[in-house]
Amino acid sequence: MAGSLQLKPFLIAPSILSADPLAVGASVDALKGDFDWLHVDVMDGHFVPNLSYGPAVVKALRRCYPDAVIDVHLMVEPGEDFLDMFLESRPDYLTVHQEACRHLHRALSKIRAAGVRSGVALNPATPVELIKPVLNIADVVLLMSVDPGFGGQSFIPEVTEKAVTLCQLREARGLKFLIEMDGGVGAPNVAQVRRCGVDVAVMGSAVFGTPDPAATVAKMRALADGE
Repeated sequence: MAGSLQLKPFLIAPSILSADPLAVGASVDALKGDFDWLHVDVMDGHFVPNLSYGPAVVKALRRCYPDAVIDVHLMVEPGEDFLDMFLESRPDYLTVHQEACRHLHRALSKIRAAGVRSGVALNPATPVELIKPVLNIADVVLLMSVDPGFGGQSFIPEVTEKAVTLCQLREARGLKFLIEMDGGVGAPNVAQVRRCGVDVAVMGSAVFGTPDPAATVAKMRALADGE
């Protein structure tokens, strides 16, 4: 499949949702700088059945890791109501869910107008067709490969078909958005995920749940490259 799709450089985004909640900084430091993005899952207990970080955590990450690419994923409803507070924390990417935004075009446009890269996320059962009208103003499309809300879930393999579709759409329309996948990605499937056109793999417990997160990231890169 890789021969038929134009693949961009492969990026790994460890998710701090799986970091030690009492020592997030120490968990990030255990990566020894071998990561491409830091992924921050924001949950409201309404759109998803869990609660997690607010803008203060994003600000703290920016302060402690000024050169890191911070990727914020809003699993909140309505998504529009949370934009201002997170834009103020200056992430590099801010992603909202198609399912949680009544005015998706407006939300993505607002993110971009603030100088932040915009992202749109899709739950596993949501078809790619619903976001075709906004692909031209999206910098990243995040495909959930588990139902959002909790880490450590099993990968839903059918979502890889959506990645292939997005990769083909991107090529056909000459667009530049990145394709990101989040949920259950790890050693058994990272090569498959890569072959399907995914550019950014979010990994939580697959990285932070190991004794040496930095070595694990290096292993994931090698597996993605078919080594």
